[in-house]
Amino acid sequence: MARVKVFKNYINGKWQASSSGETFDSVNPANTREIVGRFQQSTRKDVNDAVTAATAALPKWKKTPAPHRGEILFRVAELLVKYKESLAQDMTREMGKIIKETRGDVQEAIDMAYYTAGEGRRLLGETVPSELNNKFNMSVRMPVGVVAAITPWNFPIAIPSWKLIPALVCGNTVVMKPASDTPLSVYHLVKICEEAGLPPSVLNMVTGSGESVGTPLMDHSKIDLVSFTGSTDTGSIVAAHCAKQMKQYSLEMGGKNAIIVMDDADLNLAVEGVLWGAFGTTGQRCTACSRVIVHKKVLKKFTSMLLKRTKDLRVGDGLNEKSEMGPLVNEAQRQKVLNYCKIGVDEGAKLLTGGSCLSGKGLSKGFFFEPTLFANVSPKMRIAQEEIFGPVLSIISCRSLDHAVQIVNDSKYGLSSAIYTRDVNRAFKAIETLDTGITYINSSTIGAEIQLPFGGTKGTGNGHREAGTAALDVFTEWKAVYVDYSGTLQKAQIED
Repeated sequence: MARVKVFKNYINGKWQASSSGETFDSVNPANTREIVGRFQQSTRKDVNDAVTAATAALPKWKKTPAPHRGEILFRVAELLVKYKESLAQDMTREMGKIIKETRGDVQEAIDMAYYTAGEGRRLLGETVPSELNNKFNMSVRMPVGVVAAITPWNFPIAIPSWKLIPALVCGNTVVMKPASDTPLSVYHLVKICEEAGLPPSVLNMVTGSGESVGTPLMDHSKIDLVSFTGSTDTGSIVAAHCAKQMKQYSLEMGGKNAIIVMDDADLNLAVEGVLWGAFGTTGQRCTACSRVIVHKKVLKKFTSMLLKRTKDLRVGDGLNEKSEMGPLVNEAQRQKVLNYCKIGVDEGAKLLTGGSCLSGKGLSKGFFFEPTLFANVSPKMRIAQEEIFGPVLSIISCRSLDHAVQIVNDSKYGLSSAIYTRDVNRAFKAIETLDTGITYINSSTIGAEIQLPFGGTKGTGNGHREAGTAALDVFTEWKAVYVDYSGTLQKAQIED
């Protein structure tokens, strides 16, 4: 067997082993015999060392002119371009999604780094008129302080970049905890930041479980902001911990996203969009399409077309360029998906295809699962309400646009939605009435671009948005500034 490479934490500008002396293995979900790497099982002491380092680095980094911070991030973008293919290959090995998607994951980080680097010369505030003569009013941005970035496994470089890069350009220092299923990609991102010239201790990385690293990190008194992406259940725990300490938190959580297919839709286009939304990343996206709401007039035809395309999907190792869907990330996730398929059958939904683990030729060593379609699903069924996070799609019938919107909005989540229609009036009605943070017209529920805000309503988030200029509001504090050059004491709102 090949020797397993051991990866260390990054604390105070140095790569070091955890204080526990213990490690954990990250395995390839397409071939569990392959150990991708061995990582540190860190402790509260390691977290404290990382936070102490980030706290000490904050004053100098905060004073570094924002344009200079942006120049370092521009170099990060250039290095991401340079290493794009090797990063994608390693990401597929540790996370499982197909190589075309991991290349896209890295490209998203590239886009974020280039885009955000420019904010170093903007970081826009406002100037407004004063109600008094000889007085100047403006608002400016200040960094929040030390940021804890707790990142998920489904986008192992893209989502860390959404947190890290805006936080850095705003003048914050960062302690990053990657998901235990995908620490290698974050390791690579940290190495790239180091190579780009990011000063020591401005960025620190600590690997390990949520209990041993995540909880001590969000409870640490020197952490000023927790930026978390993950499940809604875990997000509520993060919120409770942060609220007790009156510290800021940004939550990006679950979704139960839906695509509406109206009777005037281009059905070929809609099928492709639904297929991509439901089975891209093996359904392991917070924006994945897990419900398709189809007008009753085209339900039979659309279902037939979608079923054929679903059965034809090629499932396999993501490093195989011909694979269209890879494995689930781990066995626990596969068992969760399998259990939901059993729930769907028990609830009375009609299983059209899939619903089982795959173990055929070339698939027996991985966490593969069949692309799954359910028909005759009612909106209140658990498979239509709960986030499955796997390749399972529920087909629901609707009578009209209003009925479809009602079904979409009847969810505790509100992340992404889409509608296929050739009627501009219906399109704008959907934009107005769908209670989600993202709406697509004649496109799938996935594929957000970094120059617009990303996030959702209700159980999907806590009001913040990632990406775009909205991310700056997460990682900065507003300061209002009043400059009185009258030479006298002027009293706003007070009449003399």
